Amino acid sequence: MICPKCRNKSTKVVDSREAHEGRSIRRRRECESCTHRFTTFERIETANFIVVKQSGARESYDRAKVERGIWRACEKRPVTEEQIRHLLDKLEEVWSTSGKEVKSSIIGRDVMHSLKSIDDVSYIRFASVYRQFKDVESFVDELQKMLGR
Repeated sequence: MICPKCRNKSTKVVDSREAHEGRSIRRRRECESCTHRFTTFERIETANFIVVKQSGARESYDRAKVERGIWRACEKRPVTEEQIRHLLDKLEEVWSTSGKEVKSSIIGRDVMHSLKSIDDVSYIRFASVYRQFKDVESFVDELQKMLGR
């Protein structure tokens, strides 16, 4: 592990403990050159599958890409980083067990439904992009469904 302060390659682990409900390990490290301490996280790579796009194109799953889309929908909303991380961890477990390939439409649908339980506005923002509402009426219909009217 490279020291973020002096870029030395020689560091040692000072402390290790479980984090994120046992899904990762938090390690405190110390640089053997400048004695700077820093934290790293190690987690199991569960999301090792291919995403099948609507066009039929295939690409490796990219957590950061999905997370950016979620954060766009959650912008200026009372949503925490912990909520998003937990949402993605749970969804990745589901997607990983469903096979080697997962359709992008399934990923979008699952993210949309998960956001609904976190924040209604974020859900509507994500749904407006995912469902590509063609007009105001279809958007209003979705809002009314959400509100149970």
